[in-house]
Amino acid sequence: MDIPLQIDLHVHSDGSYDGSEPVDLILEHAADIGLDGVVITDHDAIGESLRAAELAPEYGLIGIPGVEVSTAHGHLLAIGVEEMPPRREPYAETVDWIRDHGGVAIVPHPFQRTRHGVRKKNIPDVDAIESFNAWLFTGYKNRRARRFADAHGYPAVAASDAHTLPYVGRAYTEITLDAESRDSVTASDVCAAIREGSTAVQGRRAPIPMAAKHYCIGAARKSGYYAKAGAVTTASYAKFGALKGGSLAKLGAVKSVRGVAGVVSAIK
Repeated sequence: MDIPLQIDLHVHSDGSYDGSEPVDLILEHAADIGLDGVVITDHDAIGESLRAAELAPEYGLIGIPGVEVSTAHGHLLAIGVEEMPPRREPYAETVDWIRDHGGVAIVPHPFQRTRHGVRKKNIPDVDAIESFNAWLFTGYKNRRARRFADAHGYPAVAASDAHTLPYVGRAYTEITLDAESRDSVTASDVCAAIREGSTAVQGRRAPIPMAAKHYCIGAARKSGYYAKAGAVTTASYAKFGALKGGSLAKLGAVKSVRGVAGVVSAIK
C-alpha cells in the first residue's frame, strides 16, 4: 500500500562546525512535530549522522544517515550512505561515489554561491534537486531551482537546512512509497522512492531577519573554526619544531663529546 512519509532531508547537528544541537534533541523534536524521519547532514562529518540513524527507531523515526560533502564545485548532499565520501573531488565523481555506495545525490541550495551552491554548468546527472530550502533569503533561488528541476526532469525535494532546533521540519519532503507498513520502511526504501521521483515539496522559508542572523553566525563560526584549526596546526608544528630542535641539539652535544673524547684519546 502507498505510505506517505514526511522527512526533513537536510539538518545540521553539533557535529557540524555551524550546528549547535545534539542529535538526541533533534530526533526528539522531529518526532514531536510529526516527522517520520530526519537526516543529519553535517558538513564533511558523518559520525553524528550514523549515531542519529541508529537511535532513530527509539523515537519512532526512520533511520537515514547522510552528510553534506564539500566537492570541488560546491556542496552536495549524500543521503543513505554510511561512509564519508571523498572531499574536494569533482561533482560528477562524487555523485558516482554516492550511487556506488547505495545513496542518492541531491543538490542543496543550488546556484547560491555565498553558501557554496553549485553552478548550473557544473551540475551533472544527479538524483534530485533541493528546490525548496527554508534558509534562503528570498524565494528567487528556490524558484530558479524548481524551474531547473522541472526542465531537466529531476525529482524536487524540500528541506529545512536547520542549524537550530526550532527550524527542524520548517520544510520537508513528502515521500510516497509502497510498503507493508511504516515500520517496515528502510533508508534504502526512501532512497529508491527519491530516485523514482515520488516526492512532493512542503514548507515555508525562515523569516528574513532570522535567516540573516543565521548567515552571520554561520560565517563567524566558520571563521572561528578555521582559526582554531589553524592554531592547533601551528601549535603542532611548534611542538614538532621544539622536539626536533631538542633532538638535534642533543645529537650535536653527543657528537661534540665524542669528538672531544677522540681528541683526548689521540693525545694520549
